Amino acid sequence: MRTPLSVVIGAGGTGGHIYPGLALADALRRAVPDAVISFVGTERGLETRLIPAAGYRLHTVDMIPFDPSLGARRYLLPADLVRSGAQCRTILREQRAQVAVGMGGYPSAPVIVGARMAGLPSLIHESNAVPGRANRFAARLTPHIAVAFDRSRAHLPGGTGAFTTGMPIAASLADLDRPALRATARRELGVPDGARLVLVNGGSLGAARLTEAAVGLAARWRGRTDVRLLVKTGPAALEDTRRRLHDTPAVAVPYLDRMDLAYAAADLVVCRAGSATVAELATTRVPAVLVPYPHAPGDHQTHNARVLSDAGAGLLLADADTTPDTLAALVEPLLADPARLAAMSAAAPAGPHARAADLLARHVRELAGHSKELQYI
Repeated sequence: MRTPLSVVIGAGGTGGHIYPGLALADALRRAVPDAVISFVGTERGLETRLIPAAGYRLHTVDMIPFDPSLGARRYLLPADLVRSGAQCRTILREQRAQVAVGMGGYPSAPVIVGARMAGLPSLIHESNAVPGRANRFAARLTPHIAVAFDRSRAHLPGGTGAFTTGMPIAASLADLDRPALRATARRELGVPDGARLVLVNGGSLGAARLTEAAVGLAARWRGRTDVRLLVKTGPAALEDTRRRLHDTPAVAVPYLDRMDLAYAAADLVVCRAGSATVAELATTRVPAVLVPYPHAPGDHQTHNARVLSDAGAGLLLADADTTPDTLAALVEPLLADPARLAAMSAAAPAGPHARAADLLARHVRELAGHSKELQYI
């Protein structure tokens, strides 16, 4: 009797790790409809909402971040990692998992430790141009490393042997035909005919700097009918932002559940430079103004952003310089120059992201060897 494919994926914290994990899970399900896929995360991150909402089981473990700002608490990290790794070993055994996958972020490291304890194969996927601390640690525990961007190889132990899959993104974005969906998307989002739409996307939790600049830009555009702003704030800043945007050509939303509609409708995106966002923009070919989060470990968001800015598909704006006036100085000339927007779109380095989820799923299935019965130690 065939052993069902069983995979445990470690992903949590922010959407930048969770959404690629979900894209991988969906690709595994497409390839093996009866596959048993579950996730490991913590009680603190967005995984508690996003993963169950996508129809997957979430196991939670105790884990503190790989963060030097923890001060004296950082000395608890080794013991914490051993404890959470043992919890993951139990989860892997209960799920009869054949392979463990770490998608980056501190909740994924215990999964790789647990797989090492259980004698199971494991794989990590590094999504950023400069790897985070958790994956730099986990790369020492497995020879199987995948990266979204070639330039991250040099920063990982064993990275010279890594394979480039690109960033797993949702099928709705991998297959997005912006021109075909544009009219429907603009109608769904209430964008008037002839108006230019700027999407301000602060990421899964929103970004105060971007929201503040967007509010000022909206005030500057008060009374104009040829421009619109769609501001993704995250839930915490929603009500205050909506109040401040009253009587301006702008709308604030806490989340965007249909990013395909948002990208199809937008003429320009102003956003952080998380790896998933950069991959989505490259694949969907939406011109962007990129404002890297300045406190990202290793300044990895700036390195991510340069994937687009170096190609001519985006403009780079430092967080400290992001004000309504500086943003207007970049955005307004772009909106007035359709030819330049078209050139930026054409310059986007699409890369392998559109097929990344299926490619990574194939590697996971090969590692799983799911026709074999498992022996746990």
